[in-house]
Amino acid sequence: MTEPMIELTATVPADSVLTSVEAVIRAAGGGRVEVDRARRTVAVQGGWWYRGEYQVEATADGARLTHRVRNVAHRGRWAVPPANRLFIGYRARTERNFAAFVASLA
Repeated sequence: MTEPMIELTATVPADSVLTSVEAVIRAAGGGRVEVDRARRTVAVQGGWWYRGEYQVEATADGARLTHRVRNVAHRGRWAVPPANRLFIGYRARTERNFAAFVASLA
């Protein structure tokens, strides 16, 4: 798998968050959803390059939710990083959306 373009992490109150993450991702639509309960991951893939992965790991104080954005383009893979730099604010928007997503799980 490719290195993440963006990786964000937050602690959430409950370990049962995987089911909530899956429900929110499916409700949002916008891509193919894959769930791997053994690895405790939910992934959504859409468009020609985007793959968003959510991984839940148990911690002493709840669960750690990690969100990774990966470039999975087969063609024109090289164009994704420069294009994302042209989308000024992409990282900040991703961070805001992740924070809102985490807040909605609490």
